[in-house]
Amino acid sequence: MNIKKKAIESTNWMSTFNLLGKAKVNDFTFKINEKSQKSDWIYNTMNIGIDCGEKYGTVFCEMMGGYGENRNNVIYAHGKEEDGKDDFSTPIIVDWDDRNNEIILKTIGDLSFITVGLEKNEKGKIFYKKFLSPYDAIAYIKECLSDDTVVNIRGNLKYSIYDGKTQVHKNITSIVLSKIDDESKFVSKFTQSILIDKDSANLKNIDKDKGVMYVDGKVLDYLKEFNGVTLINTKGEAKGGQFPFDKQFEYKFPDLSNAEQCKKIMDKLFKVKKGITQITFEGNFVEGGATVKATLDDIPDDIKDLIECGVYTEEEALARCSTNGKREQRMIIHTPVTKLVGDDENKVPVLQIFKERYSEDEIVLDYLYSSADNIEDFEEIYTPDDDDEESNDDDDLDWLDKL
Repeated sequence: MNIKKKAIESTNWMSTFNLLGKAKVNDFTFKINEKSQKSDWIYNTMNIGIDCGEKYGTVFCEMMGGYGENRNNVIYAHGKEEDGKDDFSTPIIVDWDDRNNEIILKTIGDLSFITVGLEKNEKGKIFYKKFLSPYDAIAYIKECLSDDTVVNIRGNLKYSIYDGKTQVHKNITSIVLSKIDDESKFVSKFTQSILIDKDSANLKNIDKDKGVMYVDGKVLDYLKEFNGVTLINTKGEAKGGQFPFDKQFEYKFPDLSNAEQCKKIMDKLFKVKKGITQITFEGNFVEGGATVKATLDDIPDDIKDLIECGVYTEEEALARCSTNGKREQRMIIHTPVTKLVGDDENKVPVLQIFKERYSEDEIVLDYLYSSADNIEDFEEIYTPDDDDEESNDDDDLDWLDKL
């Protein structure tokens, strides 16, 4: 079954991440020259945890790449302008065997490469290498990266559907050594554009223990095929395009007990009167169950007795009583992004909030599901009820007063 769905044009869209912390390398971090059981695909993978400190936990990111033994393998890249800036309008197709050809590499824009800086030269300065293929980058990283090395990682967030749920992938585009050794300065952040409608955020959908409001948004990413359903672009070609994925975020209020402030924030950031609003947020990942540090008050009396007897030192007892929280994969948004707009002398910061960026009809997820027999079934399942009333702002404010 082919569902003809108009591809979405994305504008001012951002979906990036930055991690800074200790690399956690073990026997399962790398897979080298794995052979697919279903095809001739040979691949390398890296799935690495970055310990971003007590506050954020260990956040995982990844890289994967390979080639087909019996295929005409190519790498898609883009050129660069005379001043060195990336020229995305000039596509370059590189044969697999030419991926290390210096003459060809000099013509390619910098953002086509994966940057790795895990070695130092004789003067102690970081030595950078660039790779067109993740396959080569992973093999090199495996030889250079050791456990507990502090690294700075950047990359792009990618989304997919698995078992009916949206999965978030942190695809690495650069990994370099860092001089920072102070855990309080470790980083676990992302910048993500989000689509919201009138039902995405409600002050009644709050987790008081975490101090957050759940935001049911959507994100855009490239999709060509799902569950055997081929997606058609605006020209009727089966090439796919940008499509929306459901994704829940958590919004962290500055002060959840301040009802008036929360109401003003809702009106400014999350109130949607018509259509779909696009807004870009900065946020933080919290993953892996951040460690909960025990205090002396948390230590049971029998263990305190052992401290007095000298069986445990106070530090040992505190470490033993500290716990790891349950497995979490949270994306907590907090600050809307601004962009400087105007000429060099008159630039002004502009919030990256775009009202009515899309209509509700454009943002429909029916093409992601193949359980229904036809389009009519999809529409019956996923079309919002026109009779649904908007949330009452005064009721929301009253509810906050009771916190």
